[in-house]
Amino acid sequence: MQKAIIFGANGYLGRHLAKALKASNIAFIPTGRAAKSIDNYGNYVQVDICKPETLAQLDFNVDYIFVFAAITGTSTKITDYIAMKSVNELGLLTILQQHQQSNSIAKIIFSSTRLVYKGQSNVFLKENDQQEALTPYAQTKINGEQLLAFYQEHAGINYTIFRICVPYGNAFDGAYSYGTTGFFLSKAQNGENISIYGKGNQKRTFTHVEDIINVILATIPHTKSNNQIYNIGGNDHLSLKEVAEMVAHKFNVKLDFVSFPEQAAKIESGDTIFDDLKLQFDFPYTYQHHIKKWIDSI
Repeated sequence: MQKAIIFGANGYLGRHLAKALKASNIAFIPTGRAAKSIDNYGNYVQVDICKPETLAQLDFNVDYIFVFAAITGTSTKITDYIAMKSVNELGLLTILQQHQQSNSIAKIIFSSTRLVYKGQSNVFLKENDQQEALTPYAQTKINGEQLLAFYQEHAGINYTIFRICVPYGNAFDGAYSYGTTGFFLSKAQNGENISIYGKGNQKRTFTHVEDIINVILATIPHTKSNNQIYNIGGNDHLSLKEVAEMVAHKFNVKLDFVSFPEQAAKIESGDTIFDDLKLQFDFPYTYQHHIKKWIDSI
């Protein structure tokens, strides 16, 4: 039986990954910074990825190490950048150092983001398109990707990076979602109108979290995925306005269009739509979910 470690098992992606692994033939150790596992895994281990002494309690003699632990957000404050850098970059570095010291052959699986790209109007972005970091979070993800490439070149590790655009959905609580869609839902479910900056015409690729996890687990066993970056696509390439309208219609609220606050305008990337042809060529996958059907089902 294959084995894995999940860093960030209490997070949105980590919880869904653990749920999927539980139903597979991959044994896993869930870890997190909190004292307890949200999902009550008996073998949960509390770790701080910034502290090597806490990582030393783990057996790195596994097949996969999922690095899903991160501080996210759109803040541009220097103090927040320091916190993000300490976890998202130095935490990854600490994991890689422990990987080396353990003589591990585990493949590192790293979750990245649409925010590493420079948005382009109505252009489907490929993995080698221009990058741009408008937020500290985006910069830490770019740096994390580069760190993995450095360790591959100089230490021989194997990794696979998955860039995720806008995840949605939930296998634990159908009425909850993450990020952009979650914001729309939280407003509408409370009977509040949904605020949209500008005209809401910015386009995104929306991907259900179960499709994200399925793609990852279908890809990583193959050596062809070693040291590759893949965009994860989806069935829905829609504007923020279109998705907000779906939610508003479901809950009988309205959209409020407001001017961009100065800070929000500075970090708005424009369209970020994903081209996943590289993934589909290497590992064909049929996305199972559509966002309208999911919203209607809530």
